Amino acid sequence: SFYEELVSHGVLEPLTAPVEGMVVREGSRNYMAPQGISAVVKYYLQQSGADVSYEQHVTHISLRDGRWEVSRKTGPPEQFDVVILTMPVPQILQLQGDIMNLITASQKQQLESVSYSSRYALGLFYEAGTGIAVPWAAQYITDNPCIRFISIDNKKRNIESPEVGPSVVVHTTVTFGSKHLDSDPAEVQQVILSHLQRIVPSLPEPSSIKCQRWRYSQVTRAVPNCPGQMILHTQPLLICGGDGFTRSNFDGCIESAMSLAEAVKPHL
Repeated sequence: SFYEELVSHGVLEPLTAPVEGMVVREGSRNYMAPQGISAVVKYYLQQSGADVSYEQHVTHISLRDGRWEVSRKTGPPEQFDVVILTMPVPQILQLQGDIMNLITASQKQQLESVSYSSRYALGLFYEAGTGIAVPWAAQYITDNPCIRFISIDNKKRNIESPEVGPSVVVHTTVTFGSKHLDSDPAEVQQVILSHLQRIVPSLPEPSSIKCQRWRYSQVTRAVPNCPGQMILHTQPLLICGGDGFTRSNFDGCIESAMSLAEAVKPHL
């Protein structure tokens, strides 16, 4: 039903563009987001009517008079009746305040067992009208030590247009990402570009480039035997969830969200 709703609103579309080297599991269906995956999040936030504040870096969570006091890097602390944490699990363990003492030893052990792959993502952006002459929309690379995936993004999303400049997205291998995680991004960018040049020598010169370090890319080991969420404190409710408690695909995120919603309902 989630897929049907998102497709009916144009947020998702079935993936029809040619993707070389993709492993297709029997019975699975693949989708893409024409306006980018953030469109899925924006759609649900809009549906919720929530008042959203962005760029708030939470540092401390403490108990104050039966409520949660949440402190952030800038601005005064705020109080809440319920706190739901869905950031990567290592970032939950980095939070300061009473939360450090509320997580039980067994919960801490479970949370510490979660692991993520790390990679770099490189975006190459071109002027409108630039042609990229390759027969595929995306390609999985199996024989390169640096690059795992290349996507001609506007082609993959079926939004090719003479008015819109094309873009190319490159993901590195997990091994390369882990090895260069704390390297200078400018140096990493040059290494990726040199490999890309060898794989697709016909690529034109981009008008701009963005290199992104992706420390928590995909969950490689989730919280074991978990129902999609973990309650750290009951009254007031402090609960965590996300793909670290299921798996890193849309189904995993929905599964955790449903589990979180059921756990939070009695507290509303």
